[in-house]
Amino acid sequence: VTGVQTCALPISAETTSGETTAAEAEGDDAAGEAVFASAGCTGCQTLAAAGSNGNLGPNLDEAKPDYATVMKFVTNGQGAMPAFSGQLSEDDIKNVAAYVSQNAGK
Repeated sequence: VTGVQTCALPISAETTSGETTAAEAEGDDAAGEAVFASAGCTGCQTLAAAGSNGNLGPNLDEAKPDYATVMKFVTNGQGAMPAFSGQLSEDDIKNVAAYVSQNAGK
């Protein structure tokens, strides 16, 4: 990823279940860790598992978004967060969604 990405994932704890869903099996959380780093997510998001302390987006450890929520926001973007559907493959989006949803708050 070149340049500075503006990414603010506008989610709250109210939009999450905190439970692992069957959909998470579609993504590979280990591969998602690399996507999280290479897509520039660490500069905007706080996620202890990734060692990131970004403050442009919400604290993912507090929000604990579920797989479907991460898929939605990474794919379509919202607010200051850009859509990554044209930048990441569908598999990369599934993988990063699995990574975030399985590691947020841990």
